[in-house]
Amino acid sequence: MLALIVGIVVVVLGVLGVVRWFPSFKIMLEGVVPALLICGGLLAVIAGVTSIKDAMEAKKLEQENKEGEKK
Repeated sequence: MLALIVGIVVVVLGVLGVVRWFPSFKIMLEGVVPALLICGGLLAVIAGVTSIKDAMEAKKLEQENKEGEKK
């Protein structure tokens, strides 16, 4: 119950802070959003490359297993 009350108070204070200091909040967002997009994009590229490498390795192991069964 205490966590709920504290959470509500913090949300209200946060909204009041954004309303009160909106110009500063806007400037901060203008700086943070591009940085987050760059970091998110890099993370997506790394995940994609890792996925491709894993798929290639799995395909290679599958081919090795098929060759082993033929012998």
